[in-house]
Amino acid sequence: MSRAEAAEPAEAPEPSSRIKFSSPRQIPIVGVVTEDEEVQGAFKSMDLNRVIKLFEETGKDDLEQRQLKSVKKLVQCYQNGFPLRDLAQIFKILNLCAEKIKTQPHFIEPAYNIIKLCGLPFLKKKASDEITYAEDTANSIGLLGDLMKIQNSELRIQICKCVIDFYHAEPPKKHITGYQQASSSYKIKMAEVGELAKTMIQSLELLENQLVEKLWVLKALQHLSTSEVNCTLMVKAQAASGICAHLNDPDPSGQLLFRSSEILWNLLEKSSKEEIIQQLSNLKCLLALKEVFKNLFIRGISHYDRQLRNDILVITTIISQNPGAPMIESGFTRDLILFATFNEVKSQNPLVKGLKLSNSYEDFELKKLLFNIIVILCKDLSTIQLLIDGKVILALFTYVKRPEKHKILEWSAAQYEELQLHAIATLSSVAPFLIDEYLFYKGNDQVLEFLAWCDNEDSFFSHGNSFHGAGGRGNKFAQMRYSLRLLRAMVYLENDTINKDLCENGAIQQLIGIFKNTISKYNDKEEAILLEIQSDILLILSGLCEYHIPGKEIFGTEGVDIILHVMKTDPKKLQSGLGYNVLLYSTLDSIWCCILGCYPSEDYFLEKEGIFLLLDLLALNQKKFCNLILGIMVEFCDNPKTAAHVNAWRGKKDQTAASLLIKLWRKEEKELGVKRDKYGKIVDTKKPLFTSFQEEQKIIPLPANCPTIAVMDVAENIRAKIYAVLGKLDFENLPGLSAEDFVTLCIIHRYLDFKIGEIWNEIYEEIKLEKLRPVTTDKKILESITAASENIGKMVVSLQSEMIESQARQDVQNEQKVYTKIQATHKQRELANKSWENFLARTSNAKTLKKAKRLQEKAIESSRYGERPPNAIFHRTDIKGLNATVPSGGVVTVESTPARLVGGPLADTDIALKKLPIRGGALQKVKAVKTVDEPKKSDPA
Repeated sequence: MSRAEAAEPAEAPEPSSRIKFSSPRQIPIVGVVTEDEEVQGAFKSMDLNRVIKLFEETGKDDLEQRQLKSVKKLVQCYQNGFPLRDLAQIFKILNLCAEKIKTQPHFIEPAYNIIKLCGLPFLKKKASDEITYAEDTANSIGLLGDLMKIQNSELRIQICKCVIDFYHAEPPKKHITGYQQASSSYKIKMAEVGELAKTMIQSLELLENQLVEKLWVLKALQHLSTSEVNCTLMVKAQAASGICAHLNDPDPSGQLLFRSSEILWNLLEKSSKEEIIQQLSNLKCLLALKEVFKNLFIRGISHYDRQLRNDILVITTIISQNPGAPMIESGFTRDLILFATFNEVKSQNPLVKGLKLSNSYEDFELKKLLFNIIVILCKDLSTIQLLIDGKVILALFTYVKRPEKHKILEWSAAQYEELQLHAIATLSSVAPFLIDEYLFYKGNDQVLEFLAWCDNEDSFFSHGNSFHGAGGRGNKFAQMRYSLRLLRAMVYLENDTINKDLCENGAIQQLIGIFKNTISKYNDKEEAILLEIQSDILLILSGLCEYHIPGKEIFGTEGVDIILHVMKTDPKKLQSGLGYNVLLYSTLDSIWCCILGCYPSEDYFLEKEGIFLLLDLLALNQKKFCNLILGIMVEFCDNPKTAAHVNAWRGKKDQTAASLLIKLWRKEEKELGVKRDKYGKIVDTKKPLFTSFQEEQKIIPLPANCPTIAVMDVAENIRAKIYAVLGKLDFENLPGLSAEDFVTLCIIHRYLDFKIGEIWNEIYEEIKLEKLRPVTTDKKILESITAASENIGKMVVSLQSEMIESQARQDVQNEQKVYTKIQATHKQRELANKSWENFLARTSNAKTLKKAKRLQEKAIESSRYGERPPNAIFHRTDIKGLNATVPSGGVVTVESTPARLVGGPLADTDIALKKLPIRGGALQKVKAVKTVDEPKKSDPA
């Protein structure tokens, strides 16, 4: 039966199917509406309380006729719908009729007519009537479900039709003056409040062998289950198990299965999924689902049958997620495995003999659903033997092959591609549970061969339409991604046979080659999928090389090069969300597993400035990477060549590696809530390393094999790793540290002593809590250890104080030097200002100028020899008649030179040369030569 049938009006049945009642006599209908009132469409007032009293009377001869007459009068009066204000009384009358039906069958017809009128919209006189009469309405509608207990088929069907009409209400035949139709959703809401769905579910138990009535009830429940409230009520009434157990009941029309499956779907979508799964996880339900699915799978031909088959399989898949579901006991698991593999593995089972799937959309979806349910079933270890018997690995590996040209496939190219990807994804989940089967069918060889095809340049057009094919349109990236996931799943089992087989088959070299090719194929469109492929390759390489020295040697310099390439990635890309973070994690893991422990690879990594790149990453100060990078640094520092590289590194603002590590220590302690003063000194010498978490946690006596809080603290933060790295670099010769760094370094230097003292203190406290008394010697030793730890703390505090004081003195000295420089600058500025003032005075006052000139001449004369040597030629250094007190420049009048050659004392040499004819080579114009210590020229005063 279709949804359209549910929407058909129930008030006007066909004449051939008109319901006949067994009333022995015809009771006339009394007219209660005048012509004028009929035109106006108004109700004639009717005393409903009188009708109720009439039904409550007993012992009179004509009482039954009067009661029937009054009910028919009521039906005639309210033929256009019931007002909300009268609903409680009308349903009370209906309930009284129902009580009499058992002994007086004549009351079936009145009850039927009243229920039929309930399918019409309720009427309200005021807008507030819906709220005012909400409780009465909910109770009245809830009564409909209780009336299903009456053993009368026509009445039950009419109740179901009435409920269906809630969702497909028709307007009243006539407009009633003064009344309005209640909102279309009002009845639906009141049905939820009145818990109608719950009573309708309970009525199913009364209809075991009554198919027609059961189908009507299921149709009504199909409508009711569209509401979350109703679904919750139905679940409480165990609707899921009750409906599912009868899925396979005989029904020629097929409506029972269709409506039941839709109700189950609605319950799963709109109520507690866990509760539904729990109700369906019983043998009776699973046997019913198994038989229904099997029949539809083998005998289903129509489009509708295939859709219904797939719906049943999805419901089964949901149930199979419950480990307690008896899937194996019901035999459903074996059948599902058979149906999933019969196309790829030939089977002699009569269930699939001659059976073949088409390339229709429904069969294509079925195949994917079967792959999916195998992934869920394999999580139950008791299913493993069934998977082996069903040759699931062999069936799935038929898809791990390059597509053969000119081969006729039962699927289209796009369908086959999607099934291929789905099969490889299924193998990633199933193969780790079936290692022997995987090795028996040479899984490694097949996967590596398929990867080689994915990596070559053969022409292949991928459709990339499916979920698994995302990012693989027009290329083989999707196939490569899922093949690598399969390899990663197998390598992470740490099975020596599988890993050794991969190494012998050249997997390491092949994967490195694929990685290099992905770098050359890089483009923005497939960036995310390429990053995932690169991450998986590095993780597989890590798994193959971690405990295998020959594998590390094979990894060699080519492997180191790809790691260095990733480490040079722009740090800004780490925040892009495309997968660079995962790739970097994989890279760091590869350094740990593939390089450390192989000395040639370590040396090559150092030679290519790998430590510099590690420290650059550490300087990014991203907490998620710090722990792993520091662990790698600790291991690398065992190589004697590492220390020089670490000390040579410089970060931003010429930061050294030691300064960076100490900065990370301070940040870590701040986050952990370690007590330090404003200078970074130890506050509590008894607990110098205590975190806020350790302060909050009380010491509890623990067994000897359980680590205490102090021990766990070593592994839960990076302080121990920083201590190890700085220790291997030698605490005494660390470059580029400030006074604050040295204060922190004092604590780091004594980290191990403090931690040992902390652990001994825990031991002492546990002894006290357990009320044990150590012997005198042990007690003295414990006390001395505790005192020694505290003394170390005090010594460190003293050393820190000396450093701080020394730095303070140094700061004062540096400050004094700065002040001295400032004073000298000010003095020089004052002298310059005074010189300028003197200069201005000479230029503005003639007397001052003359005085300065006399002083200058006097000074010149006093600096000369008193007596002139004989035969000496005297050269004047000034120009006569020039009133200036500044140097006259580099002009010197040489008297021994003839004036005819120079044109006089003030002649322009260039002009003089222009006037004189140049003959021969005696006199030529040459470039000016800069005189040494030539005084600056200035304007004469």
